Amino acid sequence: MTAWADAVGDDIQDLYRAAGYGRPGGLGTSPAVLVVDVTYAFTGERSEPIREAIKRNPKSSGEYAWRAIDALTSLLPVARAAGVPVIYSRNAPRTTSTHAGGWGRKLAGASSGVGDDIVAEIGPVEGDLVVEKTKPSIFFGTPLSSWLIDLGVDTLLVCGGTTSGCIRATVVDAFSYNFRVGLVAEATFDRADLIQQVNLFDIGQKYADVIDVAAATAYLTTLPGSRDGNEA
Repeated sequence: MTAWADAVGDDIQDLYRAAGYGRPGGLGTSPAVLVVDVTYAFTGERSEPIREAIKRNPKSSGEYAWRAIDALTSLLPVARAAGVPVIYSRNAPRTTSTHAGGWGRKLAGASSGVGDDIVAEIGPVEGDLVVEKTKPSIFFGTPLSSWLIDLGVDTLLVCGGTTSGCIRATVVDAFSYNFRVGLVAEATFDRADLIQQVNLFDIGQKYADVIDVAAATAYLTTLPGSRDGNEA
């Protein structure tokens, strides 16, 4: 996987390998897909350069987010065809300083609640689940872990944004709960390419297998019981 090749040099990659990081963790046999915060607050309403995007919406990731949306439009139908649960997150309204908590101290406009609808192009369909969250991780203060236990999930394919923020927090929590994690590189986004690449590298060294859409698709279509795989 070379998603970080432009940002992380061979010397750094060699250093991490020498220290024992970056071993493949592998994926299990009962996955779910997590689509983290692909909402208009973080994508804007159109694909445009990031400097233009933040003029309309300061939290937007602009064209970087819409590239991930393109990847999700191909990945999500494959997951559903394989009978794999798809679970979305969006921010719960933070209409008071108490609801905003630390966000209110750290981030301007954190309590606005504007743009928390999931982007229509990749939005939930019947049977999908939606978590409303107030903190970076989709696990924190939500019923997600109990849903995953009930569904018998052992693997999470994580998508969405931002990679340095809510994706990273979600992956660390998933790892801490002993789920196997595949982070789908093209289906994630951040506000700057450097930040995206460095976080993909670091997460991949410690907490997840960073995979591309082609690998995620191949994995989903070969699951027992998928329409393109063998019946269980």
